[in-house]
Parts: sequence; C-alpha cells; structure tokens
Amino acid sequence: MSRARRIVICGGGAIGASIAYFLSRRGAEPVVIERHQVAGSASGKSGGFLAFDWCRGSALDRLARRSFTLHAELAETLGNPWGYRRLDTYGGYAVEGGERGPGERPWLSEGVTITGRLGSPQTTAIVDPRAFTTGLMAAAEKHGGALRHGTAVDLVRDKDGVRGVVLEDGEIVDGDAVVIAMGPWSILATRWLPLPAVYGYKGHSLIFRTGDAIPAEALFLEYQESSGEVLTPELFPRADGTTWVCAVSSTEPMPVDPAQVSPDEGAHDRLEAMCRAISPALAAAPITARQACFRPVTDDGLPLIGAVPGVDGAYVATGHSVWGMLNAPATGEAMAELILDGTARQVDLRPFAAGRLRAFDPKRLRS
Repeated sequence: MSRARRIVICGGGAIGASIAYFLSRRGAEPVVIERHQVAGSASGKSGGFLAFDWCRGSALDRLARRSFTLHAELAETLGNPWGYRRLDTYGGYAVEGGERGPGERPWLSEGVTITGRLGSPQTTAIVDPRAFTTGLMAAAEKHGGALRHGTAVDLVRDKDGVRGVVLEDGEIVDGDAVVIAMGPWSILATRWLPLPAVYGYKGHSLIFRTGDAIPAEALFLEYQESSGEVLTPELFPRADGTTWVCAVSSTEPMPVDPAQVSPDEGAHDRLEAMCRAISPALAAAPITARQACFRPVTDDGLPLIGAVPGVDGAYVATGHSVWGMLNAPATGEAMAELILDGTARQVDLRPFAAGRLRAFDPKRLRS
C-alpha cells in the first residue's frame, strides 16, 4: 500500500465527493477543499440520469458499467437519501405548433411521437444529483473525511513532489497527495501542473413540481422550433415528484468564480415554452428552479483520470462532460485504488491518462 494517507481533493462536486468517500472507506483521510459549496455547480444542477450500456463501443464503457452497478450498491448501503430510482427511457420527436392535447401517454402532447424504447429499469436510472453529492460527502465525513471552505491558489511542493495546497488566505493544507477535481475550473490548475485544457460548456435547465402526473419514464426528444432550429430536450422525472428538463446550451464564457454563473438571456423562457408545448403535465406544473451550469469537457471528449505526468503526488479527475454523475462512483473507486495501492483494479484508467493530450499553456488564461 502507498504511504499516501491524507489526500487533499480540490473540488466538492460529485467526482471529488466520490473520491473522498472511497478513500475514507479505505481508512485514508481525505480533505475536500471547496470554494463555493458542495454540489454548487453542475453536480447539483445536472439531470442525474444514469445508463448502464450507453457508452458501449467507447473507452468509457467499462467505467460506465462499473459505475452504474456502484450507484445501485451505494443507494442500498447508504439508505438512498438521493432518490435513486429505475426508469423506462424513450426516444421521440415533436415540432413546435403541433397538437397540444393529451397524446398516447397522458403526460405528453398529441404532437409528440415516441419512436422507440431506449432503456429499461435494468439499464437506466436516476438520482437527485445534489442529494447524491452532498450525501456522499457526508458519508465521507462520517468515516474520517473533512470538508474545508477555501480557494486553492497554489500547491505545496518538496523535493519528492506535491505535498499540499495553498489557500487564498495563505493557509496551507498539508497532504501526502493532491487531486484536482474542480470540473471545468480545473483549467485554473494548469498554473500549477502540466494538465490538458478542460473547458466549460454551459447548459440550462428547469425543474417542475409534477407530483405523480409523470410516471418513471425518461424521455429524449428532437424538437424542431418554428425557426427550423432543432433542440434535443431531455426530461427526467425524479422520485421526489419533480421533473428536470434541459435543452438549451451555449458556449458563453465561464466566470472564474462558480458562484457567478448566470443564465443566458431568454434561455429559460425558450425552454419553458418548449416544455409547455410538449407536455400538458409540465404546462400545469409550477417551476421550482431555473438553473444554469457548466459541464467540463476535454479536447477529445474523454475525462482526465489518473496521475499527473512527471509530478509525484499529483492526480487529476475531471472532464466527464454529460456523464459526470453516472461515472462519479467508479471514478472515486478507481482513484482511491490508484492513490492507495498504486493501480486501479476495477477499471483500466489508461484511456483517461492526462498525458494523452498536450498540456495547456496557462498564459492563455484570463487574469
């Protein structure tokens, strides 16, 4: 076993919380540094959709299958405070201006055409992402982990490598290893480490209070607006009686402070109009949240998971794009194995090695 016992994790999203949880269950002492709030960004505002085999044929397949299995195990082990539920999942299409009366499914408009079943309760599920992330963080703390509020601005180094984090107020948080897991804000760590770029892709979502009007059926649509533009809405009914919907994304600049993320002008109005058109249940339901967040993406679409090349004691786990909530548990498990044992046993991390991509030049960052 590695001598690494106290692990500093920069980032309190689903990936950071998962790493902390699996480290804590192995007897290590994870310390999560979060500048905003646990699950304050995409990990609290995403859809929380999980799929067993939707990454087949890609490098993500084994990671996704392992993680889907772990989600079920974690819900059972920890009492399911995050509303884990199995779903049927369907695909279809609609055109703006189509019939609005009840269709084949009472919760959908007549103008929505279902073209096929994409997943069953054996292959698709959902969690409340904020509750999942905060729940795992709480479980990590119960087993000896710690949460610290602060902004990492540099790393502590000695002759053997990275040995901690410097916070904005000058405080030093010592550790045997450091993990960068700050989602799209991981690009800020290129000032300290030779890491590839991680970019933020902005998404908007609405949460409706639908009660039992929508059954456990997730929906992926193609929706053509009157302008001819095609949106790809996703609708996910949760166990708590809410339904999460997204469809509008953009490449707006990402603020340095996660607390400053705001929606694009008109994005939520556009999304709401679409929702009212495709579903009588949504049309009758109050909106409980209007959200915007940035999900982390890399140049080749694969996450960065593993050791930072050439820097002892430095690790990275970010860039999971739309599959961050799905792949958080297996990422956490694999990182705990890698840090404590020197290798990941359940998942081959080689496709996600940071060294596969060119390191980003931090001079390109805005001051």
